[in-house]
Amino acid sequence: MDRDVKPHRTYDGAARQARTRRTRAAVVEAAQSLFVERGYAATTIDAISDRSDTPPTTVYRLFSSKLGILKALLDVSIGGDDDAVAMADRPQVRALFSADDPKGQLAAFAALLRQVMARVGPVHRILADAARSDQDAASLLTEIARQRHEGQQGIARSLSGSGSLRPGIGERDAGDIIHALASPEVYGLLVTDRGWSAERYETWLRSILTDQLLP
Repeated sequence: MDRDVKPHRTYDGAARQARTRRTRAAVVEAAQSLFVERGYAATTIDAISDRSDTPPTTVYRLFSSKLGILKALLDVSIGGDDDAVAMADRPQVRALFSADDPKGQLAAFAALLRQVMARVGPVHRILADAARSDQDAASLLTEIARQRHEGQQGIARSLSGSGSLRPGIGERDAGDIIHALASPEVYGLLVTDRGWSAERYETWLRSILTDQLLP
């Protein structure tokens, strides 16, 4: 009998997980559209509940708070999906660090960032707007910047370790240059505000990083 029961339980568990993922995705999608339309401060859990057709109790159970939904939205935007895989462990990032020359590494970074920023750019603006009036959102914005700097410092460390940095540029300075030029703020200024195409942004980022960092 045990052999009959276990597959059934496994199926039920998988189906339940699939339903939960669909519900989470619906809530995150509804929240993003409302944050854009109304702003973070004016968006309520009840409004998100109505638009996603999800009971408020379920929204709270899955995300705890409106900030929890924003965190989930950021995670999905950064990774491109809701898989629990750290950015550093994703194939494109691994390929970036395995590039066999510094120019290739910076080109791979610019290509990856173009994809990530297309998803993250609008969400980062939501978070920046929320941070003006919400201390928890401000703390999240600071933490996101810290994590981004930490990840980008890895590129500077790799270039420094291979002796590829131009004379006079140390590892720390290189990390700061990458952090500034590859920021959501610069992407938003050029692509969102000034109307650059994503292709032009990628070409510019690759070129300026190469000029600034390599001999």
